[in-house]
Amino acid sequence: MKRKTAKMLSLLLAGAMLVSSAATTAGASSDDEEKIINVGVTSSLGGINPFVIDQTEINKYAVDLMFLPLVELDADSNFQYMLADSITTEDNINFIVHIDDEATWSNGEPVTAYDLEYSVLRMASPIVNNTTLMLYAFEGTSDEGFVEEGATEMAGLTVLDDKTLQFTAKYSMSLTTFNNTYGRYLRALPKSVIEQFSEEELLTADWFNQPDVINGPFFLTDYDADHYISYEANENYWKGAPKIDKLNIKIVDGSQIYAGLQSGEIDITQLTMTSIPETDYESIEQLENVTTVFGDPVTNQSVFIQTENVTDARVRQALVYAIDREMLVEELLGGHGEVIDGFVSSASPYYDETVEPLGYDPEKAQELLAEAGWDSSQTLRFYVWAEDTTFVNGAQVIAAQWAAVGINVEITTVDLGNLMTIAGTTDYDIMAVQYTYAPVDPYPDVAWLLSGEGSWTGYVNDEINAALDDTQTTTDIEQLTADYAIVDRIVQEDVPMFSAYVISSMGAVNNRVIGAEPTVYGFFNDVQNWDVSE
Repeated sequence: MKRKTAKMLSLLLAGAMLVSSAATTAGASSDDEEKIINVGVTSSLGGINPFVIDQTEINKYAVDLMFLPLVELDADSNFQYMLADSITTEDNINFIVHIDDEATWSNGEPVTAYDLEYSVLRMASPIVNNTTLMLYAFEGTSDEGFVEEGATEMAGLTVLDDKTLQFTAKYSMSLTTFNNTYGRYLRALPKSVIEQFSEEELLTADWFNQPDVINGPFFLTDYDADHYISYEANENYWKGAPKIDKLNIKIVDGSQIYAGLQSGEIDITQLTMTSIPETDYESIEQLENVTTVFGDPVTNQSVFIQTENVTDARVRQALVYAIDREMLVEELLGGHGEVIDGFVSSASPYYDETVEPLGYDPEKAQELLAEAGWDSSQTLRFYVWAEDTTFVNGAQVIAAQWAAVGINVEITTVDLGNLMTIAGTTDYDIMAVQYTYAPVDPYPDVAWLLSGEGSWTGYVNDEINAALDDTQTTTDIEQLTADYAIVDRIVQEDVPMFSAYVISSMGAVNNRVIGAEPTVYGFFNDVQNWDVSE
């Protein structure tokens, strides 16, 4: 699959915001005969308009509650059909999507392939200009993933019948990658509604703030991007009316999670949208009204090195040897994590335990710097995500360990929006942010991050590209494991990025909540079955 510049699909957000009084409904209660569940997150909402949002986790899930994706990963990282009931391919070029025959809009009309086709066409509009869906993979689109303004058809989309749409790719793509990169992010919107808007109006139409025709379990009733998102049940949801009446997503600072769980104002936290400070883990585990879980290690504290600026691989290796990463896992995460090199963690079916991470060896770091003729008077620019308070502290430790071997850095903490702006330039030397590489399909993120000029690393390697291309032609687990091991070993040698650690995040759920549990993936898949005890 062709590598192109695009925003990552699975960046984890975390916000440092206060709870708004507009969404402080008592948790998991039946007050006034209403059943309400409050989900606590530390991510800030970017928006709820499907045409405008990027594909970060909170944006994705906020929209998915109204408009189902075709498929979603479940708690075991298997694909669960959501709006579709099958997606198949015989040649890794043509993908046949069949929409569930039972799928209907909230007004009772069937969801059709024409709804999905029209939605994709508008997503591919150069006026909408949303590059995060990476539609350039399909026939009939430009290198940027666009069709002509106002297009009524696209070579890569063919309606086969009322419920079946065929996608045709420009090059070979595995079914896993289609499902993970497109199936999880493509949604059908009601053609009968959105065709009333011009392409320009799709970006700003008030209808998206409270859509009255949906195919998901909940209607959006109100939101504040920094504080809350409120929903009420879609009684006509085709998979069954939700058992709860209202769902609130509360956006809070990580330091407020413990108090919210203790008081019952937060009923449940989700592992990829909520960053609970490690210092609160023990206190939350001791709460009698709450059950805690730790997820698989999938959230990677990735550190990206702009190789156009730090050009010598020996210097980049020295950056890794100088850090005691095992100590970071113990001290910062309380042991709830792991150290790896590359992208594939132990949560992935493609994990190769023979790819042993580089150890803590400051003497080796100094030797490499000497070989590289490192000028210890220079200072590297190190940008860190401000809201990730755990790693902000860790960055200070790392900077001290680097200084001990002769590498000076200037740490700048910025919010996520500014960090992403900086990431789109080469105006940094090192950048750290949490990043989730889907265990079942790390390909899209890895391929982009190592795609050369314009990527966060500026790094490209032909052997890596060949291994990544091979992942798109096989379903054999052993071969996929070998392919990703090639990538990880080369990344370990050349170090365009490294993992400070991989986090096993804590999740928590109030004991009054029934049918819901914190999971890395699949959290909202069956939200219609969530309930609260009387």
